[in-house]
Amino acid sequence: MDNRLIYQIDSFTREKFKGNPAGVVLNADGLSEENMQCIARELNNSETAFIFSPTDSDSDYTIRYFTPSIEVPSCGHATIAALYAKSLEDNLESCVLRINTKIGILPIEIEKTDDDYQITMTQGTFTLSPSFDDIRTVKLLSALNLDVSDLDQNCPIQIASTGHSKVMIGIKSRQKLNGLQPNLEALMMLSNEIECNGYFVFTFDSDHQDILTYGRMFAPAIGIAEDPVTGNANGPLGGYLVQNKLVDFQDDYFEFNGRQGEKINRLGTVNVKVTVNNGKPDVIKIKGHAVAIFKTTLL
Repeated sequence: MDNRLIYQIDSFTREKFKGNPAGVVLNADGLSEENMQCIARELNNSETAFIFSPTDSDSDYTIRYFTPSIEVPSCGHATIAALYAKSLEDNLESCVLRINTKIGILPIEIEKTDDDYQITMTQGTFTLSPSFDDIRTVKLLSALNLDVSDLDQNCPIQIASTGHSKVMIGIKSRQKLNGLQPNLEALMMLSNEIECNGYFVFTFDSDHQDILTYGRMFAPAIGIAEDPVTGNANGPLGGYLVQNKLVDFQDDYFEFNGRQGEKINRLGTVNVKVTVNNGKPDVIKIKGHAVAIFKTTLL
């Protein structure tokens, strides 16, 4: 495990100690799953990304993602972090790279401007499950300590995914959003039942013209009480909003900014772009800034 180069990157922000921190191990070749799980647990971010040499000619790198307790198939903020760290380390110019993940090969756009980078991740295929039935809705509201009256009635409760699924829960008030104190044990139990680990509560209650939604994301079943800023929640939210006709858009294209992390003082912004085909979300991309916090070598 000698001489592993590790970065810590805050994604979806330009300000240090905001946004969502991710660990990045730049030269992960030769690490076992046990090694990676230990490093992820030690760094104790919601995710750590491990960059490997490519195993085929179709991709530039292979990336794997670990929470402190489990491997996950994909992660938005850790992908932004991994490619940002790689860009800094290798002084990359603007380019498109292809990363091999457990959800397939994804193109990642790197834009270099004024010696800094913005990273755009094309996410996996969008899927949307049927709305929750009354029994599951009652369990969910109880676990989140919400009342039916708190819900935005235009927003069905559904599981949306671009590779790592989240339950979408629309509510009316940002004050209510920031006051949420979910029962994490109850959410964990519900995760087993619905086979989905993440709960994304969002609201259109925004006081910024360029911010459409505010959200919070809870995933206690994979060791994440609250995730600061979640690419794999805001991306699928874009698809959910389009498919449920909750937003107006033109020319088969919808774009918005989602903000997250306000309550826990880790504010960050995810730019989401959705191309639409026959009224259905087709390609979903998330874009974000990032900032390096530290770079170190594992002894």
